[in-house]
Amino acid sequence: MTSVLEDSAFVRACRGRDVPHTPVWFMRQAGRSLPEYHKIREGIGMLESCRRPELVTEITLQPVRRHQVDAAILYSDIVVPLAAAGVDLDIVPGTGPVVAEPIRSEADLGRLRPISGDDVGFVDAAVRMLVGELGATPLIGFAGAPFTLASYLIEGRPSRTYLKTKAMMYGAPELWHALLDRLADIALSFLRTQVAAGVSAVQLFDSWAGALSEADYRQYVMPHSAKVLGGLADAGVPRIHFGVGTTVLLGAMGEAGADVVGVDWRTPLDEASKRVGVVQGNLDPAVLFADWEVVAREARRVLDQGRAAPGHVFNLGHGVLPETDPDVLTRLVALIHEESAR
Repeated sequence: MTSVLEDSAFVRACRGRDVPHTPVWFMRQAGRSLPEYHKIREGIGMLESCRRPELVTEITLQPVRRHQVDAAILYSDIVVPLAAAGVDLDIVPGTGPVVAEPIRSEADLGRLRPISGDDVGFVDAAVRMLVGELGATPLIGFAGAPFTLASYLIEGRPSRTYLKTKAMMYGAPELWHALLDRLADIALSFLRTQVAAGVSAVQLFDSWAGALSEADYRQYVMPHSAKVLGGLADAGVPRIHFGVGTTVLLGAMGEAGADVVGVDWRTPLDEASKRVGVVQGNLDPAVLFADWEVVAREARRVLDQGRAAPGHVFNLGHGVLPETDPDVLTRLVALIHEESAR
């Protein structure tokens, strides 16, 4: 089965090899817009749903069945390993992760302990179930990058300005680097658990790195992301790195150790490919709300631009929006397969 997965369109594209068609999957395809997802999760909190292997398996499989995407992505959340590390947090509907006691001092840092595979055994179990169910369809594992995890821990909840985060970064650099180093270890342990259980690729989400300049990214963030990605250099799976609003950071994100760099909708893929190798992306999720003729035209544009890169995995420029019509996603997958196979 390993050889079959290695020969899948998704893994081949990640490695810059020839493909029978451009592979496609969608960030946040597991959940969000699917009615079957909302039905199965009724009355179950987000964190709790991530800890139930049978439920994780079913939710992860739903978009594969419905859309015929070329890869599944594990249903989980970037804060799951933080909770496993002893952080008192909850994922509040309509808000996002909320931390009961934010980390603001060296004493607070002591509350963040390392994790092992035993702390996230439910993830190991879910991945093994999924690998058995998915067969020839690759499974993508993921984790949050140290900067994005730190922003939640320091702010205490989602932020638009990252004032407290940047205050620590600039004003207490020793504490900052100690925190991100610890978060890098947690993210790496979380990803290694998934790789050992059988995922075919991993994605490191640095969702909010776009709040930084390139100089600050290279000084305060890149070494810690590189620790995570470099720690998987011998894992034998492609490593994808993604952030939002990261046009000026793409080259540095690739240098951090990514085999594939995810590109949001703001940067044309032919431009991005001049700075990185294999690219992933990058249809604006909002385009899916336009008439089908517009969706098809924009999808073809992304495909055309992606041909400039040594490899291209079609995706959105960020996650599926909750109001998205699932039937449009299904039609989009079919279009990508048909157009790129010509």
